[in-house]
Amino acid sequence: MRLSRRITIMLAGAVLATGIAGSGVPAGARDPAPGVADLTRDLDQILADSRLAPARAGVAVRVAATGEDLYSLDADKLFAPASNTKLLTSAAALDTLGTGFRFTTDVLAASRVGHTVAGDLTLRGTGDPTMLAADYDALAAEVAAAGVKVVTGRLVADDTWFDDVRLGTDWAWDDEPYYYAGQISALTASPDTDYDAGSVIVSVAPGDGPGKAAKVSTTPATGYVKIVNRAVTGDETDVLVERQHGTNTVVVTGTVSEPYDEWVAVWDPTLYAATLFREGLTRHGVKVLGPTVRGTAPAKTATVASRQSMTLGDLLVPFLKLSNNMHAEILTKTMGRKVSGTGTWAAGLAVTTAFAQANGVKTLRLRDGSGLSRVDALTPAGITALLAAVRGKPWFPTWYAALPIAGEADRMVGGTLRSRMGGTPAAGNVHAKTGSLTGVTALSGYVTSADGEPLVFSVISNGYLSGAPRDLEDRVAVRLAQFTRKAAVDETAAARSVTPGSPPQEAAEPAPSAGDLECSWLKPAQC
Repeated sequence: MRLSRRITIMLAGAVLATGIAGSGVPAGARDPAPGVADLTRDLDQILADSRLAPARAGVAVRVAATGEDLYSLDADKLFAPASNTKLLTSAAALDTLGTGFRFTTDVLAASRVGHTVAGDLTLRGTGDPTMLAADYDALAAEVAAAGVKVVTGRLVADDTWFDDVRLGTDWAWDDEPYYYAGQISALTASPDTDYDAGSVIVSVAPGDGPGKAAKVSTTPATGYVKIVNRAVTGDETDVLVERQHGTNTVVVTGTVSEPYDEWVAVWDPTLYAATLFREGLTRHGVKVLGPTVRGTAPAKTATVASRQSMTLGDLLVPFLKLSNNMHAEILTKTMGRKVSGTGTWAAGLAVTTAFAQANGVKTLRLRDGSGLSRVDALTPAGITALLAAVRGKPWFPTWYAALPIAGEADRMVGGTLRSRMGGTPAAGNVHAKTGSLTGVTALSGYVTSADGEPLVFSVISNGYLSGAPRDLEDRVAVRLAQFTRKAAVDETAAARSVTPGSPPQEAAEPAPSAGDLECSWLKPAQC
C-alpha cells in the first residue's frame, strides 16, 4: 500500500535519528519548509493518476549536493529500468576508458607490403560503431596507396577483440531483425551518422507506374544483403520489410506511393564489415585471390592501413541523445576487454556493477548495458545516488552535456526529450535519460530548482496497462524546476503545460507501433 506523503509529514515530529523509510523529511526535522510540504503534496497528486493504480511506480528526489531526500516513493524497490540502464553503462565507460578513448580498426599483412602481398590480408576491429561504408572504402584506398595490387591469400576478418556472443541475455527473439537490437561484434558497420551498428537502411520508392514493381535499394549499397522485392506501386504506402531469420535475405512486400525507409539489422556484422571492405578493395584495384574468412591476425604483422574513431566523449552524444543500444553493449564488452582482457558481457557488466556500487548504487541487477533485458533491475534511490556521486568526476561536464535536454529542438541536443516539456520551466533545464519498453517507462536525471538548487530525480513506472504515463514524468520534472523552499507553487500551471498522453518513446517489441517506441528509435527520425 502506498504510504501517503501527507501522512509522512504529519509523522515527521516522531522521526528517529535514522528517519522513517519513505519520508522526504530530513532526520530530526520537525516541520518541513513550506515549499517542501507543498512539493510533497503536489507530487502526491501527480502520482495519484489512475494509470498507476494497477502498476508500480518508484520515485526519488534528492538535493544533489547534500543528498537530502525531498521525496521518496518506493525508492528502494527494484524496477525494470529500460534505457535508464545506460546511465550506469555510460558513466562506467567514461570512468574506465576515459573521454579520449578511441576505437581502432586496422588492416594488417604478415608479409612484406608491395605490389603483391604474399599470404593473407587481415581486417581487425575493436568494436568501432562509427565505421561507415565510406570508412572501409578509405581503408581500402590506403591499401591501394601503399602500392598493393594483389593479395595471394585470403581476406581474414578478425573480430576476436570480443567474444562471438552476438545477442544479449534475455533479449526478445522477435526483436532480432530490428536495428535497435543489432548483433554485437568487434567488426561492424553503420549505415549513417546515427551510428546504428550492424544495420542497413532499406529504401523503397514508387516504380514506373501503378501496379509496377517498386524500386528498392540499400544504404550502404552492398551485395551482403539480398533483396527479394514483391512490393508494387500503389495509391498508399503500406510496406513490410522483413529480414528472414538466420539470413541476410530481406523480403519487401506491400504497396508504395512515396519513398519509405526501414532500418534492418544484418545477420553477422563481422562478415558485413568484411564485405564492405572487400568491395572497397575491388573499387580501388586491389584483388584478393582467396575467400573472405574469419580468423585471427598473426602475432607479427605490418600495419597497412588504420583508422581511429571519434573520442568516447564525442560518441556520448549519439549514444545518449538517441539512446543507442549497440553503443551501450559495445562499450560494455570494451570495458571487459580493458579490465580483464576478455571482451564479454560478463566481464563488462562486472566493471559496470563495481563502478555503480562504488558510487552509491546499493541494489542492482544487470544483464546487459542497454536495458533491453527485462531482467535488469535498478532502484530509483540507487539511480539518484549515482547521479549525485558522479557530479565530482572530471568527466562529468561531458556526460551531463550528452544527456537529452528537455525542449531543445536540435535532435543532437534535445535528443529523446526534444519534444517534451517545451515552454515550461524544465525546458533547457532538465538533463535526463529516458527509458521505455512496453509496460515500462522511466526518466532520471538533473534539474535546477527555482532557487538555483541542483536536484537529482528518478521516476520509474512498471506494469501499466495502457497509456504510458510519460506526461506524469514530465509533470514531476516541471514541478521540480518550479520548486522553491520559500513558498508554495501553483502546480496546476505545470499540469496544464504537459498534455496527458504526450508522444511516447522507446520499445523492444515485435513489429512495434509508434506508440511503443522511443522517439529516437522511430526511423526516419521523429525526435
